[in-house]
Amino acid sequence: MRIGTSLPEPTGPQALSELHDTLARAADDGFASVWMANIFGLDAVTALAVAGAGVPGIEIGTAVVPTYPRHAAVLAQQALTANLALNGQLTLGIGLSHKIVIADMYGYSFDAPATHMAEYLSILLPLLSGEHASFAGTTMRAAIGLSTPRTGRLPVLLAALGPKMLKLAGQRTEGTILWMTGPATVRDYIAPTINAAAAAAGRAAPRIVCILPVCVTDDPDAARSRAAKVFEIYGHLPSYRAMLDKEGAAGPAGIAIVGDEDTVAEQITALAGFGVTDFVAGEFATGSDKHRTRALLKSLIAS
Repeated sequence: MRIGTSLPEPTGPQALSELHDTLARAADDGFASVWMANIFGLDAVTALAVAGAGVPGIEIGTAVVPTYPRHAAVLAQQALTANLALNGQLTLGIGLSHKIVIADMYGYSFDAPATHMAEYLSILLPLLSGEHASFAGTTMRAAIGLSTPRTGRLPVLLAALGPKMLKLAGQRTEGTILWMTGPATVRDYIAPTINAAAAAAGRAAPRIVCILPVCVTDDPDAARSRAAKVFEIYGHLPSYRAMLDKEGAAGPAGIAIVGDEDTVAEQITALAGFGVTDFVAGEFATGSDKHRTRALLKSLIAS
């Protein structure tokens, strides 16, 4: 199981230089991958292309870019350009986002999300592979080719939680990126569903990238209280709420990995046996716990 870390979003006029330093530090610490969300701050693909250029030896991924606001051909062009800047280190994680964002903020219909994603991939994947995209569906259309230079293969991962999306991820992409999804849910639902879909499609076993909050601490109650505040919104978004309910967790704090070094190490390493191929630490600790958490993660990488 590969160990990665998620990137806190920097702000202010020095955001890109700070992001570069964070990426370089993650590479120096031996992480296999780093992942950046795309919400309302920095554009993840652009920021990673700028800040990640010249940082070798680490997978640099988006977790995730919402599909609705960008036509699939536009995202393909942008991702190929970014991958060129990153010397082929980019992994493109994409997802639907949520109704509250797509419909209420952007004004797009969110009525057929699984159909939208299937049609999106029918345009995105050929273009990333250097092929012409010719597709006419109910939510997406394209008749276009790109001359963007390519550097190797650009992997695509799909944020997938529902059964239709998990099957789509297994059938057509390299795998899935998870958030707010606990270990029992990965073992009993996520892994069996996506692995079966990939096998039925004659594809290799998919990646299961599992991002969870992590904090090494001697005060787990305080850490869980902090997790409840920091990640509160995710307990109210329907797709994540469904995963928390499957896990039997009252909220995000219930699936955070917290405790001393031995406790956290045991919980992380157990994920490999549940089907996780990539564990990504959502480091949310402060003070001395922040340093203890990073030290523990580095020890797991080295072991």
